[in-house]
Amino acid sequence: MIIDGTNLILGRLASYTAKMALEGEQVIIVNSEKVVISGKKDNVYSRYKVKVDRGTPQKGPYFPKQADRLIRRTIRGMLPYRHERGKMAFKRVMCYLGVPEKYKNEKIETVKQADFSRLKTANFVRLEKLSVLIGKWKQ
Repeated sequence: MIIDGTNLILGRLASYTAKMALEGEQVIIVNSEKVVISGKKDNVYSRYKVKVDRGTPQKGPYFPKQADRLIRRTIRGMLPYRHERGKMAFKRVMCYLGVPEKYKNEKIETVKQADFSRLKTANFVRLEKLSVLIGKWKQ
């Protein structure tokens, strides 16, 4: 299953993906940088900045700064990744920035229950913008 992440809410996308991976399905997310997080920009930025700044560069914990890795980390939090079943499910999930050449001709789906049009507020932040703010990732 290939999912287009354009205009999808991060939490809803992650929970749907985690469930599909636990059921044994290979899940690929493309256009990861276009996924949105609901909330005001300042609140979202400060919440993720705390996570990135936690720990030391030598010992960790290490928190990802790129959009595709942020999505995988969010999905990992919804899986029992310390158990064998969760490890195998996490290996079935891949995220990409943009659309790779090998998936251009494939059927790409979307998740209707995760669409950002369901938000009751107009406050949201795209992951590409968040990645630029919290780290040294260039667009």
